[in-house]
Parts: sequence; structure tokens; C-alpha cells
Amino acid sequence: MKAAGVLPQAGHKARELQEGADRLRAEAEALKDRARLEDLSSGPWRSQEQKKGSRTYYYWMATWREGSRTRNVHLGSCVRMDADAALQKAKAMKAEALGIEV
Repeated sequence: MKAAGVLPQAGHKARELQEGADRLRAEAEALKDRARLEDLSSGPWRSQEQKKGSRTYYYWMATWREGSRTRNVHLGSCVRMDADAALQKAKAMKAEALGIEV
């Protein structure tokens, strides 16, 4: 660096600034992964399964993108799990599918 010859502290300051920029870049990547995990295309949604006799069955679904494809995932019965449990299951499945550590 030319500035290191002119100002003795310039090289040290440049390294400090570069380390700070690298740290901020790593934090931004981590936040980007977290934001992607939080975005579940309006969260789990309730879908209607076919009618069997006089009964109608409902189940939880979630949707997210993997590359250029949309993935629809069946999470389970609405009778056996509530919306919060479905959301947690969807986040875990999406993290595994995208290779994001939770």
C-alpha cells in the first residue's frame, strides 16, 4: 500500500476496516438465510381433502421455492396439530430442504 509509507498507521487501519467489512458481510449472509427461512409464502395454510362419505378432512400445507420450482408440502392433519405446530414443522422441513442450520 502506498499510504502505508506516507502514514505509518494506514496499513493497520486498512486491515481493521477490511475485517469489519468481512464481519458485516458474514452477518448479512446469516440474516439473509434467516429471512428466507421465515418466509413461508403466507405461512402454513389449511387445505380441504376429499370428502369421504359425510365427513370432510382438513390438513396443513406449506409452500416455498427451491430454485426455480415451487414445493408444496403436506404437514399433517388439522385435527392432530394446531397452526403453531404446523408452522414449526414447516420451518424445520424448509431449513432441511434448503440446507440452512437453525
